[in-house]
Amino acid sequence: MTGSEPGQDTTEPSASSGLRLGLVQSRCTPDPEENLQRALEGVREAAAGGAHVVCLQELFQYPYFCQREDPAFFDWAEPIPGPASRRLSGLARDLGVVLVAPLFERRAPGLYHNSALILDAGGRSSGLYRKMHIPDDPGYYEKFYFTPGDLGFQAHATRQGSIGVLICWDQWFPEAARATALGGAQILLYPSAIGWFWDDSPRERREQLDAWETVQRSHAIANGVFVAAVNRVGEEGAIGFWGRSFVCDPWGRVLARASDDRDQVLVVECRLPEVEATRRIWPFLRDRRIESYDGLLSRWGSKPDSPDL
Repeated sequence: MTGSEPGQDTTEPSASSGLRLGLVQSRCTPDPEENLQRALEGVREAAAGGAHVVCLQELFQYPYFCQREDPAFFDWAEPIPGPASRRLSGLARDLGVVLVAPLFERRAPGLYHNSALILDAGGRSSGLYRKMHIPDDPGYYEKFYFTPGDLGFQAHATRQGSIGVLICWDQWFPEAARATALGGAQILLYPSAIGWFWDDSPRERREQLDAWETVQRSHAIANGVFVAAVNRVGEEGAIGFWGRSFVCDPWGRVLARASDDRDQVLVVECRLPEVEATRRIWPFLRDRRIESYDGLLSRWGSKPDSPDL
């Protein structure tokens, strides 16, 4: 793996130096232990590059098993705390970094979540997020495996600032980004596992990739926050995961972007004072008409459907 900003300074961020955010993009093999070791190596590399906060990709321990429905894959799920979360907690403590660790959570027999554990720099939990929006499409049969989250949209206070975590399919929903930003998040992190099918045309691939990046950059602009997406890379079954993990600022400008075909660690400086500076110029939160948004709580339209007979 290669870092984008080398350096060994691991002091806490200041208003002048900014927060350094690390993203670990990697391939996944059929061996969960090999994938975990690769992730641990990536976290160490990000920390060595000066990262204060490090985020791993969605379901980083496993190949993307949701391409088919197979009850045997439930055996991979772990409780929290569990073996993987304890190892990650120890690593966060030893390196002094905030670590966002997406996990396949076994909550109870027959009850599983696609989750992300937020570990503070001392290794203790700062919170847990459970993926709220669960897709069910060809090749992405996640409703078979995951119960929708019930912890809501949260901002997690850490030693390095307030961060919000949303997972993959959540990234398409402006409501999720807005609710998390309103909770106080200065950075929205999107651990992801997204790609195209090999029979998609070159045009379809370009359009999907452009839409994926554009919608997340729009969340940064509309909410005045930093946004980072960390996506897996490589070929798995019928899907080619396109990587291209990136970080953008509150203006939606891409600060760094990873490769589309190899493992890579990005370490990117995010100057948190830009959140307030941007919102002073673009006061979208100030000008919201909260008294007029009742229709957002309906599936369609502002009133229950009442068809004429």
